[in-house]
Amino acid sequence: MAQYTGYLFVHFTGEQPMGEQIYFSLSRDGMHWNDLNGGKPVLVSEIGEKGVRDPFILRNPLNGKYVIIATDLRIEAGKGWDAAQHAGSRNLIVWQSDNMTDWEGPESHEVGIPEAGCVWAPEAIFDEERQEFLVFWASMVKEAGDEAPKQRIYASRTKDFHSFTPAEKFQEGENHIIDTTILKAGEYYYRFAKDETVKNIRLDRSRSLDKDGFEPVEAPVLNALMGVEGPEAFQFNDRQEWCLMVDRFAEDKGYLPLLSGDFGSGVFRIPEDGEYDLGKTKKRHGGIMNLTEEEYAALTAKYRK
Repeated sequence: MAQYTGYLFVHFTGEQPMGEQIYFSLSRDGMHWNDLNGGKPVLVSEIGEKGVRDPFILRNPLNGKYVIIATDLRIEAGKGWDAAQHAGSRNLIVWQSDNMTDWEGPESHEVGIPEAGCVWAPEAIFDEERQEFLVFWASMVKEAGDEAPKQRIYASRTKDFHSFTPAEKFQEGENHIIDTTILKAGEYYYRFAKDETVKNIRLDRSRSLDKDGFEPVEAPVLNALMGVEGPEAFQFNDRQEWCLMVDRFAEDKGYLPLLSGDFGSGVFRIPEDGEYDLGKTKKRHGGIMNLTEEEYAALTAKYRK
């Protein structure tokens, strides 16, 4: 088991010029963050929509590579949210690296079904039983019987992030659902998702990644916290405590950490303002990965300018 001593936050910053690209930030404790590369993008997409949002970073245990996947979207270009949802890109943007300092890409891979209006906020989790990744994202789709299109979560599988199985529906609710993230903690997979209609985060859990295996977990703090999206979860390196980060988009405040000793309990604590610092750059929907000391040192050497 790797010994982790730090954290990497991969994110975008907003709809300003160059805001919809890939930014890196580092932390020692998961609560106080320092921007890398002088607060400038580390990776830039010049393909597809020429912008990327909602990046997610992971390790691929099958080949030892690091992978970043992101939404092919650039709102700053002026097409607007309606076009982005109903006639947007159906592609993932992918970078891969052997060391997190030299990246191959970006590459574009179409994963959305033909009826999909968009492919948003892609993430992935390694399925240990099947030895492959479950990749999932939100798509606006009008199914038979729908009065109007609805955002649902679709999923595909891959081993290498070059080839993907045909997409299948993975999650839906009475309302639009976007921004799903999944973390395994103990015996359960915990799934957080944004209810797009009421603008809060819902939590459920399952002992497997079977789409029909998830059951809701009552979480009063999450139910009451409106105007948030982009949930990202990780375990602290030095203790049996977890952090759920939520992007306070409605108030334009960036990310807020929520702390829990057990996601299954549904109990979360909102820390005081002085307990955390997200750094100089406002961080929008991204992904967080625990780092070894070697990884932390390599990123610091390359990008701390």
